Formats: sequence, structure tokens, C-alpha cells
Amino acid sequence: MLKSVIRRLIPESVLGVYHYSLACAAAFLYGHPSEQLIVIGVTGTNGKSTTVQFIGRLLEHAGHRVGWTTTASFKVADNEWVNDKKMTMLGRFQTQRLLREMVRAGCRYAVIETSSQGIVQSRHIGINYDVAVFTNLTPEHIEAHGGFENYKAAKGKLFAHLSGCPRKSFDGGEIEKTIVVNLMDSHADYFLGFPADRFGGFAIDPVGSLVTTLNTTPVIAEHVSFSGSCTTFMVGEATYHLKPIGRFYLENALAAMATVKLVGLPTEIIQHGVESLEPVPGRLERIDERQPFSVIVDYAYEPAALGAVYETVKLIEHKRVIHITGSAGGGRDVARREILGKMAAEHDDIVIVTNEDPYDEDPQAIIDEVANAAEAAGKHVGVNLFKILDRAQAIQFAMDLAQPNDLVLITGKGSEPVMAVAGGKKIPWDDRVAARKALHHRYASS
Repeated sequence: MLKSVIRRLIPESVLGVYHYSLACAAAFLYGHPSEQLIVIGVTGTNGKSTTVQFIGRLLEHAGHRVGWTTTASFKVADNEWVNDKKMTMLGRFQTQRLLREMVRAGCRYAVIETSSQGIVQSRHIGINYDVAVFTNLTPEHIEAHGGFENYKAAKGKLFAHLSGCPRKSFDGGEIEKTIVVNLMDSHADYFLGFPADRFGGFAIDPVGSLVTTLNTTPVIAEHVSFSGSCTTFMVGEATYHLKPIGRFYLENALAAMATVKLVGLPTEIIQHGVESLEPVPGRLERIDERQPFSVIVDYAYEPAALGAVYETVKLIEHKRVIHITGSAGGGRDVARREILGKMAAEHDDIVIVTNEDPYDEDPQAIIDEVANAAEAAGKHVGVNLFKILDRAQAIQFAMDLAQPNDLVLITGKGSEPVMAVAGGKKIPWDDRVAARKALHHRYASS
């Protein structure tokens, strides 16, 4: 609350100097730890956390010690723990402290999920990035940035920062500044326009003319076959089997493959590493308590990510989709509520709108906005559209409603261990725990 009051009272220019100064002070205090690490930054609208973790897992598969920071979790070598801060990028001092811990733990690589809001607040300053990875760009957090172009420009600052950072020397050689982009994204050329030593990319065949602008061979997936059990594809002459299913998981895996290829991992190691990748917690995570229907928990809380979830759901055999949804971030990105309600009406057989992360906004008002959009798109309250304020009750209602071969989809929070409510409070919460508890209650009482 105090922070929001300060933001309203202090001019943006003054705040900018404040954030920048803090970042420089944090880096100085912890002895500029990023200079002793190969730092990979991942930015974009969707898939950042998964891409970070896939990069980290592939590097670990090659025998390297790795640290990372993501929306979902933190890792320092062998120590990994859940991110319960409701922040993609930690504060400057926390981030620098983590980087210093990575150095002490003997990590060679640090992989940092780098958000646009973190960049605006200079949380990337004082970090010497060696690789910048762009996953995709869709209209999200537009209200916070004051427009899409501002949002894109904020992402671009990471790439401009990369080009301004001095090269490091490791093992007697210089680490080249590298940019990796999603060649399928309509904004790829913007991110390829920043100076760097090397440019890499990834795509699912077919891909456009941007390939010719790269000075390294891109990672292109061909002969792709999606199924409910795995995704099979080829890169060059090698065949890959990816256990996490769906197009978005494939895109994230390709981003990770392109990145580790450019930092020197051989094809054979990458191939074996990809085969060992597991789904990331809270991202299309199946909840299996031997119930006769499917239950999936996913972090998707904005339209593009939810659209990808719906595409993946088609790969899983089911009768009805019973969807528990909300609209993350009370007071932010209000425009998405109508879109999410409409999408739910179009894709789900039964829609249950519930509380998610209201912050200081009235949670019932958020629910009503989403539900009103679903109703306008054809759903009927009390028939195939339900409004349940308590998220635990909403999940229990869905489990009790589910019949054999249905699919219960719980979106918006994934593996997050807290719910953000009024007054800056965070209360313990986990959709996966709630789902298992609801399943146990249903079958214990039947």
C-alpha cells in the first residue's frame, strides 16, 4: 500500500533514477557476481519460466552446475525451492544475493526470467547478460506499460543492455554476446535489430525469410507429430521425443535447444537432454488420484496462454471440459476479463468462475465481469455457468460434477503457493493441493 502511494506522489523520472541507483548499489554490495557467471536472460509474454527451466535442465544434463530465477521457482545448484513472492523478478538486492550464492555454489550458468516490469524498474541493471532469449510477444500488461509499443520497448531494453555489457573471459576465451529469437513471432525482426556477436533462432516448420538474417544455423522442428502422450519432431537428421505435450511446450523446448546449442552443447547431449525433460510444475500438470476423469492444472491467466492450453486439451481424449477460471491480478489488465469469459464460453462445456488473485479489488466484481462475458457469449447461469467466490468450493464443485472421461481444467495459478488478497497479504494456496483434497473428499464420501 505504501509503495503504491509513493509511486503516485513521485514523478516517473525520479523513480527511474531511484530504481537505477538501487540496482547499481546492489551489484556493488554483492561484488558484481554476474561477472563470474554465464548469464542467460529469457524474456517474452509466455513461456519464460518453462524456457528457463528447460535451458537449466539441458545444461545440467551436460554436467554443468546451474542456478535460475523464475516466476515458479528458484534454484542454486542442487537447491531448488518454490517462488512464493508473487514476483517474476525479485528486487535488485535479492537477485544479486542469489547470483552471489550461485557463484559460491560453483554454478557456471545463471538463467534469469527477465520481465518487462522488472526491466522498467531497472532490475536488470548490474547484471552482465551474455545471452538474451525472446520467446514471443502478445498484448499483455498493456495497462501497466501504457500501450503495446511501450511494452515491446521495455522488452527491447534487455537486448540493448546485452549489447552494452562487456564480454567476459571464461576458460581462456571470450563469451560472445548472443541473441536468440522465436522466428515465428511477428516481432522477431525487432529483437534481431539489436547489436550482438551472434544471432540464433528457433521455429516450427515452415518459417519465413528471417532465417537468412541469422549468422548461425537456427533450430527448426520438422515432421512434427503432436499426441496426448508426447511430441515427436526432427531437427536436421535427429529425431526427438518430448514428453511434455502441446505446441507451447515444443516452442519452449526449441528455445532452450537453440540457446544451449549456441553456448556450446553438442547435438548428442542436447538430444539426450530433450528426451529427459519433464513437464514443469503447474504447467499442464496432471493430477492423478486414480479418478475416472482427467484433471489438469495450468498457470495460464491471459488469452494467448489460455488459447495454447485449449489447443493442447484437444490432444487429450475427453467428453466434457469443466473449467475453473478467474482473472489474475485485481486492478490490472482489466480488459482481459471479457476476453477470458468469451473464450471460456466458446471452448468449455461448463464454466466455473471463481476467485484468483484479487489484490485490493472486490473479487466478486471480477468474477461478475468474467461471468457476464461468458453469459453474453451463450452460457447460462446455473446450467453451464457458475459463479463461486471461494476457490476451494469451486474446485470441489467441479470434482463432484465430473463424470467418467470428463476433463477438469483449473487455470490461473498453476503451482503458485499463495493467493494475493487485499492489503498486500498473501495467503497460502495451491491449486494442486486443493484439487487432490477435493478428489479425496468426493471419493471418501461416496
